[in-house]
Amino acid sequence: MKISIIGLGWLGFPLAQALLKRGHTVCGTTTTPDKLPALEAAGIDAHLLRLTPRPEPGTPRLWLDAEVLIVCIPPKANQFGTAFYPQQIAHLAEAVSASGIKRVIHISSTSVYPELNRVMVEDDVLTVAQSAAPALLQAERIWRRISSYQPHATILRCGGLMGFDRLPGRYVAGKTVDSGASPVNYIHRDDAIGLIVAVLEKRLLGTYNLVAPRHPTREEIYRVSCARHGFALPTFVEPAEPILFKIVDSQRVIASTDYTFRYPDPLMFV
Repeated sequence: MKISIIGLGWLGFPLAQALLKRGHTVCGTTTTPDKLPALEAAGIDAHLLRLTPRPEPGTPRLWLDAEVLIVCIPPKANQFGTAFYPQQIAHLAEAVSASGIKRVIHISSTSVYPELNRVMVEDDVLTVAQSAAPALLQAERIWRRISSYQPHATILRCGGLMGFDRLPGRYVAGKTVDSGASPVNYIHRDDAIGLIVAVLEKRLLGTYNLVAPRHPTREEIYRVSCARHGFALPTFVEPAEPILFKIVDSQRVIASTDYTFRYPDPLMFV
């Protein structure tokens, strides 16, 4: 297949490399000119694309020349406000609907799920009113609206992406933590890529959670990460009020792909 990836960043670049190894042709976009030589050296037909929120004037649309589009751009609500991300996706969808792209895989987030102290599955959040992150749901719904005719869309809700240089202990070293009893919903980048490839090649449609099957507590994660990498251990305190949590279930994608996680337990992440 010829596959285009919008956002050749921390997840998108190694995803492109994995797809190339499997014999696919890959093109894609970045917002950073300095990244183009490395992307092209890896065999990716890479181009600049900035969505502000619409594609900047004069931007070549070579990324539309593909069979499949994978949208892998993070929301930047703190920088641009919550309305910006759905606007970006709306402009992308407008361009895609007039192209020859047949399938879209949109990388979303488990942040859409509210913390209701229970297990959450894909059908628990279907409307903006049900979501803890309405802008993310709005973006997903844009693809669903055009999915009834062309192209067909798949939504992948990723848990917290970890592994490699993303070390949980780094973010809490020496700090005070009151959420230590909460379970995590993490996924190693290698498994996120493995599942995206599996969903792509099995041509799955619909919505799927991408989360490691096991959910240790934050305290367990932070203690192991700090000990392993030499970070100062945080101070764990009792919360002033009960901490709300969620456990995001990934059984749908496991059953649909028969995928075996390399890192089923976040305590194993390296």
